[in-house]
Amino acid sequence: MKEKAFLPDRSEAKTLLKLASPVLIAQLAQMGTGVVDTIMSGRYNAVDLAAIAVGYNIWLPLYLIPLGMMLAGTAIVAQDFGARRLKRVRLALPQLLWVSLALGGLLAPLCYYCEPILRLLELDADTHAKALAYLQATAFGLPGAALFQALRCHTQGVGIMRPFAVASVLGFIANIPLNYAFIYGRWGIPEMGAAGCGWATAISMWLSVVLIMAYCAWSRVMRRYMPALAWYWPKLKAVKEIVVLGTPIALTFFFEVAVFSLISLFIATLGNTAMAAHQIAFNMYDVMYMPMVAIGTAITTRIGHGIGAQDKVAVNRAVSTGMLLALAIGLGCSATMLLIPDLVAQVYTTDKVIRTLAVTLVQLAGLFVVMDALQVSAAAALRAYKDTRVPFLIMCLSYWLLALPLGYWLGMVTTDDPAQGTMRWWAGMIAGISVAAMLVCWRLYHFLHRPLPQLSRQDIQEMELAE
Repeated sequence: MKEKAFLPDRSEAKTLLKLASPVLIAQLAQMGTGVVDTIMSGRYNAVDLAAIAVGYNIWLPLYLIPLGMMLAGTAIVAQDFGARRLKRVRLALPQLLWVSLALGGLLAPLCYYCEPILRLLELDADTHAKALAYLQATAFGLPGAALFQALRCHTQGVGIMRPFAVASVLGFIANIPLNYAFIYGRWGIPEMGAAGCGWATAISMWLSVVLIMAYCAWSRVMRRYMPALAWYWPKLKAVKEIVVLGTPIALTFFFEVAVFSLISLFIATLGNTAMAAHQIAFNMYDVMYMPMVAIGTAITTRIGHGIGAQDKVAVNRAVSTGMLLALAIGLGCSATMLLIPDLVAQVYTTDKVIRTLAVTLVQLAGLFVVMDALQVSAAAALRAYKDTRVPFLIMCLSYWLLALPLGYWLGMVTTDDPAQGTMRWWAGMIAGISVAAMLVCWRLYHFLHRPLPQLSRQDIQEMELAE
């Protein structure tokens, strides 16, 4: 019976896919927002497009901090939900909102007063000014983005993903007329270019909060898991648990983005062809990464429910089925990138020199995706166990102490050929993600062979009352 518990299960796969589908839809909507921003600003002015591209890469890492922090809420709520501690499920949301408010209040000024970072980039005066205006406008939306993540992760913890998807899709739709009005100056709104795109982004962020709150208030299913409309003071123990669990996740997201950005900057020194080909391959990886993250979110929720219910068989089933699904998705994406890389590259460019290098990099990205599928799913499973510090340390070791120096040695020191150097940078990244995947899977293996975290006497009493 114990061996069968680790076998994948068809009904579990259906449940995971049902949970993952709204998350994937929401991610596509969020990616679509970036595409719309790029298209509409590019048609307005090339300088404004460049300013938005620079600004986006500055505020995105800040945005990922509350996302990572609030994912701790998903793990906490999922375990309480599985244990039928509904009172705790309800009371978790106010504490998540307090933490998100504090983060938003911290990150917004960092984004607004980011001119010293822009100075380091040595942009031309016009691009500098427009990028600063874009960032200062976007800064007003970051508190809303943090609140949205708190609400999103709370609903994900109980296994209800639709509010996140609905709010993201409607926010994406609203962003189109907002961009049109604020960038080009329509319907009585002054023409603002890049700054207007920032204001449209900020309004969309707050609109998403309103939409997800309205959904939760309207939905009969969600009302059961929402706290009563009252004032709740922050509780030190609850806030501490969120911060302790969430900080490593937030830092993992931040430093992961940072290391890939740094690698891109090094590759940019190898020339425009190298950078263009690298961007094509990395963009393809980004697209393939989304379904794996969606499955990872579902894995965290399902394992958290199993841990809370003290159901070892359910936990093992969710792990084996979830990791198999993630690996199947990774292999499917990898096959696409390995078998038809030229068709993929042709979508992005008609330049033969860039395309030749891009074909090789896309194939290397296909290998990267498979290893990342294992890493993402195993890390998501560990998150359900509330194990976040060790995965963070593994990321630092694998990316910052292995992939970055190895890539630099192979791509910058031992070769003068830009194409070969770019390929060697990717070899370094593959080595890093391979080590990360092996270490995280090894960590998960040991967790699966331990007893589940034991419930306290108070927890057992709450479960008995719930029955």
